[in-house]
Amino acid sequence: MATTTSAAAHTSLASVTLEVADLGAARRFYDAFGVDTYIRLRASEVRSTGFRGFTLALTVSGPATVDGYVAAAADAGATVLKPAAKSLWGYGGVVRAPDGTIWKIATSAKKDTGPATGEIDELVLLLGVEDVKATKQFYVGRGLTVAKSFGGKYTEFASGASSPVKLALYKRRALAKDLGVPADGSGSHHIVLGSTADTFTDPDGFAWEAAA
Repeated sequence: MATTTSAAAHTSLASVTLEVADLGAARRFYDAFGVDTYIRLRASEVRSTGFRGFTLALTVSGPATVDGYVAAAADAGATVLKPAAKSLWGYGGVVRAPDGTIWKIATSAKKDTGPATGEIDELVLLLGVEDVKATKQFYVGRGLTVAKSFGGKYTEFASGASSPVKLALYKRRALAKDLGVPADGSGSHHIVLGSTADTFTDPDGFAWEAAA
């Protein structure tokens, strides 16, 4: 799709909508998980299987808060894909919601400096893409500003003033490996991104809609 100057000047991520098979069940889960204010839900008419090509990552203050979110998700019906544990970069765990969306909860801290807070420092939407460099240029052409970039492996964009969610790109197979799931999948991406500009679809099939 051609990019106009006006669209490129105003595009930013305004919202994230998860398409789910059971709206009522999804609302109950996300309310119990504690992230309902960050996302929107929409009924899906397309069946999908396997990895949907993206993950939502919560960055929190310490291990106790990570444990709290992982436990809340599991108690609400999520599948724990990776139990919370220490790593070279910090501490984190991975869960899959009943609707199939994969969530990663992590902190760069390896020790707690206080009790669990329940606060979310940052929510990052990681899109698994085939060519990070090419997709980065696509989004730069639409007006997004690169905040961090590590060659063809990872790119993170600056958050828009109207969005509580940060957008980042990661190699699809590397993202699946990090989450502990097979990279293959079919059907809808089951996610719609709210754009402050116009409607478009990115090179990997992720759909953006003009924000209401």
